Amino acid sequence: MKKVTIGLGDENDFFERGRRIAKAADSSEVIPEEAVVTFGDPVELVRALTPSRLELVAAVKAKPDSIQGIADRVHRDRSAVRRDLQALIDAGIVLVERRVLPGHGTMKFLQVPAKKVVLQAVL
Repeated sequence: MKKVTIGLGDENDFFERGRRIAKAADSSEVIPEEAVVTFGDPVELVRALTPSRLELVAAVKAKPDSIQGIADRVHRDRSAVRRDLQALIDAGIVLVERRVLPGHGTMKFLQVPAKKVVLQAVL
């Protein structure tokens, strides 16, 4: 995926995006590799994207890693990082992949799937 756009929107925006994508598909146009994460209320967006969570997005984007690895890099408690990452996973900004570790279990490997993350809000 090339781009994730995070911003404000409502159901009309959602359906309009869907119509544009369907129209492009019907006319055999290339559909851009992007994801859009929208929040219906500016308060929800600010609550979801706190400064510490934005720092985690940047850290995961710079170097995908385990929760512990990311916590060590940002010098934060693992449980706090796990809670913040879960909120970002729930929002669809960070993806988690379970990887098998040779000889001893699995690890959650976190990554930002897009090369570019765009945060936009128009009130």
